[in-house]
Amino acid sequence: MTSLPSWFDPVAPVVEALALLLHPHGEIVLHDLERDRVLAVWNGSSNRRPGDDSLLSELPAGDDGSVALGPYERVTIDGRRTTSVSAILSDAGGTPRGVLCVNLDRSPVDQAIAALAALAPVPAEPRPAVLFDRDWREQIALVVDTWCRERHLTRDALTREQRLAVVRELWEADLFATRGATQHVATALRVSRATVYTLLNEAKTAS
Repeated sequence: MTSLPSWFDPVAPVVEALALLLHPHGEIVLHDLERDRVLAVWNGSSNRRPGDDSLLSELPAGDDGSVALGPYERVTIDGRRTTSVSAILSDAGGTPRGVLCVNLDRSPVDQAIAALAALAPVPAEPRPAVLFDRDWREQIALVVDTWCRERHLTRDALTREQRLAVVRELWEADLFATRGATQHVATALRVSRATVYTLLNEAKTAS
């Protein structure tokens, strides 16, 4: 890289570090305000080259006098979206001499979002009654899962009173009638079988 003007020296180490951190998705472009030319490019991902016209009229105006502009959106010639910020660099006397633009390529994130959206499950059909109506294990799991989801709770975070409410609902649904149900409930609630017996007795007493 050719030598850069002295007014860039105070921020040069920061820019070098930022270029390493953002590689390869963060392009950094240094502009010379006086000559309206590109001085340097790090992680080049656009068609900008040192010596090109800066075309700084493309940058948003800092009407409030701020030295940092953005973040704002841009689109590259090949259709990639970027999030950009620009900083005005001044010399020791406070005269604006350059503009440093950081353009973060958002296309990897956009592609990841699109891939995840494509993997979204299709709407589920109702459970076939012939397969599940007699499956007490499935019914216990469904009751516990539904109870927690409707209240935006995780099983590990349930209080004793909340576990009691779940056990009461399971008992009212006659899901403790089968041998082994208590252990299955204990596994679903992530507690001991003794705890489930205690909660079950309390639920029966309160009813």
